[in-house]
Amino acid sequence: MDFNLTENQKMVQEAARELATMELASRAEEIDNLNLFPVDGLRSLSDSDFMGMLLPAKYGGTGSDPLSFALVVSEIARVSASLAVVFVTHIGSSHGLLLGGSDELKDRLLPHMARGAKLAAFAVTEADSGSNALATQSTGRLDGDKFVVNGSKTFITSADEAEVYLTAVRTGIDNTPASLSMLLIEKSMEGFSTGKKFIRMGLNGTASGELFFNDIAVPKANLLGQVGGYLPLSFPIIAINTLGASGIAEGMAGLALEKSLSHARDRKVNGQPLGNYQAVQFMLTEISCELEAARALLYKTASEIQLTPGIFPLAACNLKLFATEMALRALDKALQIHGGQGYTRELVLERLYRDARGLTLHWGPTEPLKEIMGKALLAL
Repeated sequence: MDFNLTENQKMVQEAARELATMELASRAEEIDNLNLFPVDGLRSLSDSDFMGMLLPAKYGGTGSDPLSFALVVSEIARVSASLAVVFVTHIGSSHGLLLGGSDELKDRLLPHMARGAKLAAFAVTEADSGSNALATQSTGRLDGDKFVVNGSKTFITSADEAEVYLTAVRTGIDNTPASLSMLLIEKSMEGFSTGKKFIRMGLNGTASGELFFNDIAVPKANLLGQVGGYLPLSFPIIAINTLGASGIAEGMAGLALEKSLSHARDRKVNGQPLGNYQAVQFMLTEISCELEAARALLYKTASEIQLTPGIFPLAACNLKLFATEMALRALDKALQIHGGQGYTRELVLERLYRDARGLTLHWGPTEPLKEIMGKALLAL
């Protein structure tokens, strides 16, 4: 497999890097400290035509490939993981509407989503079911030409900031996958409300919060895919989200390595560079090796997603599992290399570490991913 970037991919990566450095980085610390939603950053991404990058030109998108998307995410994550999470959520949800929405629904919403005028969210997690969609309790009862939706969601990215929500609801009477459907709920619909916004250890700019549905009349035209078709439509969305999560992890780990290498060269201990010590060399090598492995898996998975659109490749589980855990290990070693100073808020590593810890929980925690892969390996 050729892991060399095309000229167009290099251009996209460089444009994202310049945008991140020149515009996005300046408010990252403030966003984290004050739990602010990155409105300015999203506007900059929109102005640079990134908000619709996986959408075709007919809807105002740029029709980019999955690897270009991952490269952009990585550059954003180097300056603000919170902004990167919101961006990935929007892109994945836009992708879901593209695949599952009617022509009328796509014509009405996708042009606005492509330019960032309507932010999208993916609403699955519930208080009593976690991220296991099969345990969804929110209901959508078909009544003529509408679904009457009741229930709630929690830990939803962009909860009170988004305008459209791709939402998992139970439309059947049993607990089988065939009773789950995906509805597009709009913020303007009567009966929709948001609850508390969570203050967390990290990723504090994502407006993670609660959604409540009280007899919302959702038009049948807002059904995505088929009745009972949640799972097949969710797979390509999850594939994009896991690719994005891994791009975030790769970006943060790459920055951690760069910071650690610079510190190891410049910091003097007992009259010699810190990097002269074997223990530091070992940690740098471990970060570098794991980062390269994650990057190769990222490129491979992006290629699989491009070749098999609409299908969830198991490689995405491998990638998300390895890349997010890798980032946490890399930042742990980077903190150790920087010593006491790395543990202070004077350096970006402290924020990166807190954000990386959240990635092992978001978009599929580590343990369920291991279970999925184990069952796949055993053909269970």
